Amino acid sequence: MEPIKIAVQKSGRLNEDSLKILKDCGISIDNGQDQLKASARNFPMEVLYLRNGDIPQYLKDGVVDMAIIGENILIEKGAGIEIVQKLGFSKCRVSLAIPKEVPYSSIADLKGKRIATSYPNTVEAFLRERGVEADLHIINGSVEIAPNIGLADAICDIVSSGSTLFKNNLREVEVMLQSEAVLAVSPKIGSAQRKILGQFIFRLQSVLEARQNRYVLMNAPNDRLEAIIQLLPGMRSPTVLPLAEAGWSSIHTVINKDRFWEVLDQVKKEGAEGILVCPIEKMIL
Repeated sequence: MEPIKIAVQKSGRLNEDSLKILKDCGISIDNGQDQLKASARNFPMEVLYLRNGDIPQYLKDGVVDMAIIGENILIEKGAGIEIVQKLGFSKCRVSLAIPKEVPYSSIADLKGKRIATSYPNTVEAFLRERGVEADLHIINGSVEIAPNIGLADAICDIVSSGSTLFKNNLREVEVMLQSEAVLAVSPKIGSAQRKILGQFIFRLQSVLEARQNRYVLMNAPNDRLEAIIQLLPGMRSPTVLPLAEAGWSSIHTVINKDRFWEVLDQVKKEGAEGILVCPIEKMIL
């Protein structure tokens, strides 16, 4: 069977996170120094290392069957490409920013202004929906310097922490969209590769689910068991096992990481102690 071809970013943070999730899915990649293509040892997959901005066209042309790519790049260059799974990492936003000293009240303030960006399609659609016309300057690379050298009145770029904007005396005034890494699929993917895709998505979802949860063990007095169990979420219901010490039991459960501290505070108040928290490697629902 011909392997499925997946594109990942050639270098940078998205590259590292992409390779990590493949590894967590049990896929071992044989990749030497500066290779642009590598094969998996234990799964029918080939990895192509490509420039981020080129990946949408490779998907459209069917050169690759799927890709791990920033959602913002697909919105800009990948109209019509299917997103099959959001991946929860490499989160950022695409925003408009202006010099700190320039007053701003609404998007109408950008009418007739010069905006530097490497996301012209995204900016144009955003402004058109709001009835604003502006002069777009397309820049490939760092756009933050554009207002400082008189090239533009504003910029549109991806923002993570906002530190780059701060260093360049800029402030964020409009968040145009939120983005994260996604798994995207070529419209030309073959039937054999789609079967492999299904196997990969099964592994991927088990890893993503595990990342969202923690396995928790705690000891509880038997006279407080019901009260503590009522506080605990779980895949179905908590597991309760008797301890060697009379009058005590061990409770095992799974807690979503977003509710984790809130739940632990509550069960401690109800008498739970000896609480252990373990990461989950895979979680199949």
